[in-house]
Amino acid sequence: MAKVDYKQSGVDVEEGYRAVNKYKEHAARTVIPGMLTGLGSFNGMFEIPKGIKNPVMVSGTDGVGTKLDIAFKMKKYDTVGIDCVAMSVNDILCSGVQTLFFLDYVACGKLEAEVAAELVKGVADGCVETGCALLGGETAEMPDFYDIGKYDLAGFGVGVGDKKQMITGKEIKNGDVLIGLSSTGVHSNGFSLVRKLVTNFDDKFILDGKDTGKTIGEVLLTPTRIYVKPVMEVLAKYRKAVHGMVHVTGGGFYENIPRMYPKAEGGKKQLISIIKRDSWNIPPVFGELIKRGADVEKVYNTFNMGIGFVLAVDAKEADSVIEMFNKNASKYSKPGIPDMVAYNIGRVAYAEGEVNGQKDAVVFED
Repeated sequence: MAKVDYKQSGVDVEEGYRAVNKYKEHAARTVIPGMLTGLGSFNGMFEIPKGIKNPVMVSGTDGVGTKLDIAFKMKKYDTVGIDCVAMSVNDILCSGVQTLFFLDYVACGKLEAEVAAELVKGVADGCVETGCALLGGETAEMPDFYDIGKYDLAGFGVGVGDKKQMITGKEIKNGDVLIGLSSTGVHSNGFSLVRKLVTNFDDKFILDGKDTGKTIGEVLLTPTRIYVKPVMEVLAKYRKAVHGMVHVTGGGFYENIPRMYPKAEGGKKQLISIIKRDSWNIPPVFGELIKRGADVEKVYNTFNMGIGFVLAVDAKEADSVIEMFNKNASKYSKPGIPDMVAYNIGRVAYAEGEVNGQKDAVVFED
């Protein structure tokens, strides 16, 4: 009987070593105070920052989803790692906490070190943008399980905050202003629908009859905006005025914004969101998707529609918070991506009757 080694079974250990060495170069850019170990250890250790009286760990995990399929078809692998980081760190941010460290998971059918390194480069880019450490990860080569040329990418982050400083939504009240922070486009949700609507990612992206110089695939691969640094900067000055925060992901406005409100109990009225139509600029990619067949009645239940993060803020401080966001926007500029803009998109109100489902919890008005 012929003897078979690991490589002959489909797992190339040497290629794995090459990939890890490339990862280390990217991870080195994310080193921050508190790291006690780096890539290559059996685990990752991070020291809890000093000065936190009652530390609470806050975690978040997510993947990139089927947006990866577009990256594979376009052979552009260096931005989806940013999406991977963004999906977790923006979730963690909703409690008013900055992510301290991140770990990733890359899986494939046949490992190509250069491709895997490009994926991890994006992860490192996202960590640098967040201000967190890439503390470790895992690369799994699973022949006959994943198709050759296909990769999966997921990860999780952990932050630590003071229990008394947590933003839980309990302080949200009638009359609070809803501040929306602009997205970069579709971000990382709704791509199963996108892939039904767009069949050729090399199509030119035409805007107002003019060639933008980009393909629709390039526009769709624009990475998710990371809101951590601008929001933490605002919280350093206005934390008491910020009563709740939302990361607008899968399910759009209707599914995500109500998640920050406390459930009405003891005969109290339920708080809901009143959203002002046309109070922000909707990125043209959404118009393109509607033109290609997306149900206009359901897009706010699928996509972020140009608002990737929402804060419920005391009305007395709302204008100042918006001004601070917009004044600082250029500090977080990225080439080829419009600066983040903060908008007054609506208000918190009491429901006039029973709240039965998402449509009653988010109401649009002209």
